[in-house]
Amino acid sequence: RHTASSTPYVLTGENGQLLTLQNSFVQIAKMVKPAVVQITTEKTVTYRYWDPFQEFEEFFNSPFGDFFSTPKRRQQSPKTYEKKQQGLGSGFIVDEDGYILTNNHVIQGVDKILVKLLDDNHTYDAKVVGTDPKTDLALIKISAKRPLSTVRLGDSDKIEPGEWVMAIGNPMGLTATVTVGIVSAKGRSGFGITQYEDFIQTDAAINPGNSGGPLININGEVIGINTFIVSPAVSEGLGFAIPINIAKQVFAQLKEKGKVIRGYLGVYLQPMDEELANSFGLKDVRGALVSKVNPGSPAEKAGIKEGDIILRFDGSDIKDAQDIQMKVAATPVGKKVSVVVWRDKKEITLSLITGEMPSDEELAKAEEKEVWRGMSVSSITSEMREQIGTKDTEGVVVISVEPDSPAEDAEITQGTIIKEIDGKKIKNLSDYISVIKSIPAGKSVRVLIKRGDQSIFVILKGEK
Repeated sequence: RHTASSTPYVLTGENGQLLTLQNSFVQIAKMVKPAVVQITTEKTVTYRYWDPFQEFEEFFNSPFGDFFSTPKRRQQSPKTYEKKQQGLGSGFIVDEDGYILTNNHVIQGVDKILVKLLDDNHTYDAKVVGTDPKTDLALIKISAKRPLSTVRLGDSDKIEPGEWVMAIGNPMGLTATVTVGIVSAKGRSGFGITQYEDFIQTDAAINPGNSGGPLININGEVIGINTFIVSPAVSEGLGFAIPINIAKQVFAQLKEKGKVIRGYLGVYLQPMDEELANSFGLKDVRGALVSKVNPGSPAEKAGIKEGDIILRFDGSDIKDAQDIQMKVAATPVGKKVSVVVWRDKKEITLSLITGEMPSDEELAKAEEKEVWRGMSVSSITSEMREQIGTKDTEGVVVISVEPDSPAEDAEITQGTIIKEIDGKKIKNLSDYISVIKSIPAGKSVRVLIKRGDQSIFVILKGEK
């Protein structure tokens, strides 16, 4: 019979390297944990409901039993009740004075924010310094009356797929949970989670409650902010983090101004594909196609036209529409830059001075409303989401419908969200404009719309 020896193993070669790696993870966790926090939020939610017994009470309380009234269900108002709802997330301290980075969705719309430090288990009230919904980032602050442990910020531009990473957070309320994985990919976008998407993908286990926590490299530096997973039920090795280089820019502006100011071109862009590239005489699929130029915008003043393909911006090659959106947003307002466009099968260099990105509400008001098949649409702004009671960020919202139009015949109404047209996904107004311009006037198309929580397909007939 064999028994375990009390003599410790001496690991050499590859095993010794594994032990060294393991010790590195242990030291990194010990170093970073004191700067990771648990965030608990509280908000009051109002629920509405119909009282099934209200009509009977009113019937018996009426001297004539309401014989001459219309059905009570149509007349009665819904009753309401309020309930406290708690939320949970993570964050990390970036300044010893108590500044904490987290996700905007962790603290958005809440009444109270509590921050628990993991090194001493003390809990503090936090105030919001500023938020940036377009990147899903927020900066909050606590007053601990002592210098706090902070994280070291790395350079997310230098990471490569295959590198080791560690996630620390509070999944399911389990404080200071450490998980390890690798960088699976970088530059992920197209999820519709935020307006500016350039996510790091990782297989380090991330679950609800991890949001806002740090993603750390083997040097103990934060290179990302854990933000979302593909499956809300359980980690499936598909976690996504905001690159820390984006967060650095946002942090600096939120700390100084309480808001983020971004560069602005004033164009609507659509992605390139092989067919489009060939039609414009481009050998490679690259750049971003301009589908519309806003009147009076920096782009119009610089001479950019519809049909131009932007190939380079401020000396950097443009891979796609998402790439230039990120680069323009990061460019200081008022900076003079060179823009290289592809026009008439040749490159043209233009000079442009970046403007300041208007607010969502200002953009919506300034937009030239596209009337197509009897309906006008607008971007889904935060104000619009509140008005129609939706959390959707993708699509366009119908703001008016003309009588006796194809849109009215399809029972499209004001407040309807357009999600897809003719099999093409509509993420924003730029997508919408690009798609409708490609559809022949007489062609009937299938449209995916959303009203409330219900999504349905309708047929939008062509114009005669």
